[in-house]
Amino acid sequence: MKVLVVYYSLYGHVYALARAAAEGAGSVEGVEAVLRQVPETLPEEVIEKMGAAETRKLQAEVPVCSVAELGEADAVIFGTPTRFGNMCGQMRQFLDATGKLWAGGALVGKPGSVITSSGTQHGGQESTIISFHFTLLHHGMVIVGLPYSFAGQSEISEVIGCSPYGASTIAGPEGDRTPNEIELAGARFQGEHVARIAKKLAG
Repeated sequence: MKVLVVYYSLYGHVYALARAAAEGAGSVEGVEAVLRQVPETLPEEVIEKMGAAETRKLQAEVPVCSVAELGEADAVIFGTPTRFGNMCGQMRQFLDATGKLWAGGALVGKPGSVITSSGTQHGGQESTIISFHFTLLHHGMVIVGLPYSFAGQSEISEVIGCSPYGASTIAGPEGDRTPNEIELAGARFQGEHVARIAKKLAG
């Protein structure tokens, strides 16, 4: 079975969560986790001015996802940073090209799940994931979140991301906060959870 983790990450926060989710999915026996990123739409000079050239370069080893790969997967975990409480433009453009998959019902009945990142604690993590679900529901996917059996999301000793809707992290106003161990554990848990559900549905 194949679990596809497809993401976009400008400064590396969602990239870290996506890697953790792939690690979790791949820990399930008989499951192959495949990490992909959506195509970049920003010109290089804009990325330079935004101070993201180095973090984008670190992700160069991750292949760019094709739309066809979505249909070939048994489950898909999507990762996107928050843009005003919604998914980023790169992810939206990628998903807007999936009309052929929709017409053929290629994703119907497959688990779909979302992870995200925002600059602040209340920066739209939950609304980003929930609004992302609209697209997955139109494709007929089975929505999978991050259940409370992941005890880390009930932690209150420090500021963390993660909610029942999916794993998340807080980048900080300057983007200098990296995902902590609880957030990464949440992404790994979610990846494993998606993989196990995919196996059950296939069975």
